[in-house]
Amino acid sequence: MTYTAQVKEKLNGILEKTYDAEKGFKKAADNIDNKALKNYFSAKSFEKNTFGKELETEITAGNKEVKKEGSLTGSAKSTWMDTKALFSLDNEEFILEVAIKGEKTTVKEYEAIIKEPSLPTSTKSLLEAQKSKIENGLYNSKSLEPIC
Repeated sequence: MTYTAQVKEKLNGILEKTYDAEKGFKKAADNIDNKALKNYFSAKSFEKNTFGKELETEITAGNKEVKKEGSLTGSAKSTWMDTKALFSLDNEEFILEVAIKGEKTTVKEYEAIIKEPSLPTSTKSLLEAQKSKIENGLYNSKSLEPIC
C-alpha cells in the first residue's frame, strides 16, 4: 500500500488533530465537576488515543513517516480554548459546545479524505469506521446538553 504525497499529508494532519483532541478532551475532563460530562470527556480522550494508534499503524503500514507533534491549528485552538476557559470558569455548557463544534469539523475532514480516489481500501475502511464513531458520539452528546 502506498500513499500519494497529498494523502500522506492529509492523514498526518488528521493524526495530529486526533492527538490534539485527545489532550483537549483530557483537559476538559480534568477541569469539569459534572460527573456525566467528566465521563464523556474522559471517554472521548480515550477514543481519540485509540484512533491515533490505529492511524499510526495504518500510516506506518503504508511505509510512510508518522508525525506525532501537535498541529499548529490544533495547538492554536487548544490555546484559544484554554484562554476562553479562564474567562468562562465553570461554564460547562461552553466547553461542551466547543467540543461538539470540533467533532463536527473533524467529521468534515474525514469526509474530505475519504473521497480521495487514491486512498487505499484499508485506510478508507478505517477512516469510515472512525467517522461513524465520531458521528455516533455527536448524536449521543445531545443527551448531555440539558445537564449543563
